[in-house]
Amino acid sequence: MQEEATLVRQLKERKTRDQAFRILLDKYKEPLYWHIRRIVLNHDDTDDVLQNTFVKVFFNIEQFQNKSKLYSWMYRIATNESIDFIKKRSRMRGVSNEEYISSVAEKLIADPYFNEDETAYKLQNAIAQLPEKQRIVFNMRYYDEMSYADIAKILNKSEGALKSSYHHAYHKIKNYFNEEN
Repeated sequence: MQEEATLVRQLKERKTRDQAFRILLDKYKEPLYWHIRRIVLNHDDTDDVLQNTFVKVFFNIEQFQNKSKLYSWMYRIATNESIDFIKKRSRMRGVSNEEYISSVAEKLIADPYFNEDETAYKLQNAIAQLPEKQRIVFNMRYYDEMSYADIAKILNKSEGALKSSYHHAYHKIKNYFNEEN
């Protein structure tokens, strides 16, 4: 925690900002990439959203008040940027958010950056069928292995609501696989 407080202080000081930001990138680029990727699904779109996330972090670090962990604050920004990206793309195509995500998920198998097996592909398709809130909660809990307390801070939701969302998502995914077999 002391290390994080030092990093935040360095990010806020003009003289040490650039070096501290490089440290921040090294530490959080990969976990944030995968968090965003599981929401927007496409590699190139993920890179765009990740870049927007770090730009927002850089220009808004002064507003970070140490009320939560730095990564929680950054995950919230990344999540909001991802959701905004999906909404924008959905509007451009005149479809719902869920329809947009489903269409992106269908193209995953041809994505050269998606080098998983068929089961992982089916899992991504099942997750893509979930409502947005359940999809995000499931990804954060299952893939990022976050506690409900951390997810609650990031999404500003109660732990009980998150447990319910995860439970519903889990059962929908289970049913998806049962129907596939």
